[in-house]
Amino acid sequence: METTLVKYIPEHAVENALFLMNEHEVYLKIVNHRNTKHGDYRKFGKQHQISVNGSLNKYQFLITLVHEIAHLVAFKKFGNRIKPHGKEWKYTFQRLMLPFINPNVFPQALLPVVAHHFKNPTASSDTDAQLSVALKNYSKDNFKNYIFEIPTGSLFKTANGRIFKKGKKRVKRYECMEVKTGNLYVFQPNALVEVLKEAF
Repeated sequence: METTLVKYIPEHAVENALFLMNEHEVYLKIVNHRNTKHGDYRKFGKQHQISVNGSLNKYQFLITLVHEIAHLVAFKKFGNRIKPHGKEWKYTFQRLMLPFINPNVFPQALLPVVAHHFKNPTASSDTDAQLSVALKNYSKDNFKNYIFEIPTGSLFKTANGRIFKKGKKRVKRYECMEVKTGNLYVFQPNALVEVLKEAF
């Protein structure tokens, strides 16, 4: 597992990550890219399985791995009736993440943004706009933009090649019109898209 982890997380995070995984008997499954989530935790009998998208950059992968281990630890400690991303999980996530928040693991430019996020971690790193943009700088697809970053009225292309025009925000999601059909769709703010033409 050590040789596998080195490929996906910062080198100086491997020892602590392995310790956590062994302590809590985690079976790690690295999966193909999923648009809807970075990772998840499931219990199968006595086995604790955590899956993480293999397409994430090493800093996103580490945060996601610890995020999912925090679910496991919080359920063990506080019971399975707690809210998935409630105060018990937040406390657990902060505590587990603390040993990783140092300059040996995160680059100097990213470290203060990560430290700020963990004062009050959110259900997904993508919902923290500052952290999500900072993390994107270390990804292969950093030429793409999140929906929330681009101006209203911009044209953008999704991974399947369809072209949309960004509309107004509706509560948490953005209403966008498909150019070809005129049909309206809602997009999560953290959807990664390729900007074709910005609105002026």
